[in-house]
Amino acid sequence: MTTLEIEGLTVRRGRSEVLHQVDLVVREGECVCLVGSNGAGKTSLIEGVLGLLPTRAKTLSFLGTSLLGVRPWDRVRRGLVVVPQNRDLFAGMTVEENLRLGAVAAGDRTAADAGLAEIYELFPRLAERSEQLAGTLSGGERSMLAIGRGLMSRPRMLVFDEPSLGLAPLVVTSIMRTIARINERGTTVLLVEQNVHQAFALASRAYVLENGVIAGEGPTDELADSELMRRGYLGSAATGGVVAT
Repeated sequence: MTTLEIEGLTVRRGRSEVLHQVDLVVREGECVCLVGSNGAGKTSLIEGVLGLLPTRAKTLSFLGTSLLGVRPWDRVRRGLVVVPQNRDLFAGMTVEENLRLGAVAAGDRTAADAGLAEIYELFPRLAERSEQLAGTLSGGERSMLAIGRGLMSRPRMLVFDEPSLGLAPLVVTSIMRTIARINERGTTVLLVEQNVHQAFALASRAYVLENGVIAGEGPTDELADSELMRRGYLGSAATGGVVAT
């Protein structure tokens, strides 16, 4: 089954067209990554799929149902959830309060307690910090909390926007392992990531976005050795090159 299907997607930011005729497919249970250099349009694609920017598309569907004309919060209720790169936490609220907001956003208050138990099992550090204000957490802990809040909404698909941004290498490795566990448990993942090496190690397929268009796609092991990846603007996927976003 196809989870997310995009065909001919055009996205505008202000008066500028920033994405041009983008095609992208993510199938149920997959982990697919989207990579590209700074300004390529990766975040604009996410915001377009969420309905936060003006879009046109031949097809924009989630779980077989069109998203065109669907309000952003209703897309979340359908199970399309983004973990944003800036985390977007409520700094003056506790860890647990932030997590419970994830369940509210999905309209699923009754499952909040069960969801909390699952999040605390996945992130024991959050259980230890449950009564601590989110604004006092470390960078890695804030990333855990943002992921946990996304999971509280019972997503059918999680979109991760730059989960490694601003984190120490050891923390990045831990976060990527967690994303792999989430995918192994059955949640479909679209990983938008600046670290090509980490993204390719995690995902089965990749799309390369360049100047608002898809410049290449394919299995990550084949794409890593392609001429496209040797151009230099993305760095070397094989040697762990890092892309700014």
